[in-house]
Amino acid sequence: MFGKRDGAGQEQKSFAPASHPLATNGDQFGLGAAAAVASHIPELNSPGVKQAPRTAAPAAPSRARAPEPVQAVRKSESYYDIKSAIFNALIDAIDLTQLGQLDRDAARDEIRDIVNEIITLKDVVMSIAEQEELLEDICNDVLGYGPLEPLLARDDISDIMVNGANLTFIEVAGKMQQTGVRFRDNGQLLNICQRIVSQVGRRVDEASPICDARLPDGSRVNVIVGPLAIDGPCLTIRKFKKDRLKLNDLVKFGSITPEGAVILEIIGRVRCNVLISGGTGSGKTTLLNCMTGHIDHDERVITCEDAAELQLQQPHVVRLETRPPNLEGEGSITMRDLVKNCLRMRPERIIVGEVRGPEAFDLLQAMNTGHDGSMGTLHANTPREALSRLESMITMGGYALPSKTIREMICGSIDVVIQAARLRDGSRRITHITEVVGMEGEVVITQDLFLYEMVGEDANGKIVGRHRSTGIAKPHFWDRARYYNEERRLADALESAEARNEKD
Repeated sequence: MFGKRDGAGQEQKSFAPASHPLATNGDQFGLGAAAAVASHIPELNSPGVKQAPRTAAPAAPSRARAPEPVQAVRKSESYYDIKSAIFNALIDAIDLTQLGQLDRDAARDEIRDIVNEIITLKDVVMSIAEQEELLEDICNDVLGYGPLEPLLARDDISDIMVNGANLTFIEVAGKMQQTGVRFRDNGQLLNICQRIVSQVGRRVDEASPICDARLPDGSRVNVIVGPLAIDGPCLTIRKFKKDRLKLNDLVKFGSITPEGAVILEIIGRVRCNVLISGGTGSGKTTLLNCMTGHIDHDERVITCEDAAELQLQQPHVVRLETRPPNLEGEGSITMRDLVKNCLRMRPERIIVGEVRGPEAFDLLQAMNTGHDGSMGTLHANTPREALSRLESMITMGGYALPSKTIREMICGSIDVVIQAARLRDGSRRITHITEVVGMEGEVVITQDLFLYEMVGEDANGKIVGRHRSTGIAKPHFWDRARYYNEERRLADALESAEARNEKD
């Protein structure tokens, strides 16, 4: 089935063993075609590669493998030479169109069988572990994302950063680590980048060297290639955990206290307009996902994002995504276009993945005209800076409005600002839960409900701190909580938080 057709229209022999349903031409062990493939590999017969006496082929390793930790030691150059030779001959000998008609597991099994037979025929000196690693690498190159596959399989990795073909970093538990993962060359890395972005209808090349995309699981992807990236394509992936986090998980991680988690749950439940602020990698999107977990299932929610990564669990969710311009520089759909169109789709809540431009004006208008419970994130270091950035974004959009008018709009739209931060030890904390109360003259008035105080650090270099309540017993959104019959829970959480302050 996988044989390529020659010029006479004859199909070469299948590489599958006779026991496999795809075996053809009576090749009892599938070795005839494998030998033909092996003949295309002069590197395996060269004096630089050791040959071993013919021995019984080792038993094929199990196909089901758990993800292994990334190796810190880089493989030898001879390993990459052998892999490259086998891979190139494999691509020359199989019909990728027919391979694509199989499901992933069946195609993986076929490729592994072919490569295993080639290794056996040429008596390449390899241990079982090396052979299994080679099989997995080649399968990943053909069917997946190549050397990235082991990294994507690990759930403890939050970021993958590829700086050219020979340098790959990961972030684990908030700390950067260099790995031994490398690509064959920058061409292979570019092909993998193009494979990723093409899945969501986007492109990256010299004419369009910057691209935002996403993986099928929603993980955020950024690619920048030459001529902008001097040392080779740069690929950055912000991975999402397979298991969606909840507010209770943030309590276990120490990001917030149990009382603070209850306050956040109530804020999401009673349809406060929320702005989540924080720096890069501080956990804004994760916190937004946690907050949306308490939206009622009978509400119609519309999300607007540059690359769709939110993981809402409600049944009535409409997901919208921006579109970059085409080759002629036309046809782009901006975040502002999406937010404006949302207003015609009968939304009850609008959620903007990240506010970064003139769409801030349209989002504030939506929040102020009957779309309570809308949420968004932006980059800022404190809640007050977040409000100032909103004002700056509106001004940059070309609106000739007085500062006081813009601030009044912000005060009438935003109810709560939640600040997330990534500390120097890699931990992530919710440092502020802040209400927007109103204005005095031209100054926006805010009040903090919860704050995070750093006390010091322990012997292991971990930050020691505590969340404390500011003692406010009746927040500004109290009437809204009473409207949703949540005032009792709100009062109990604030009282419990105050008791925790006294205990600490």
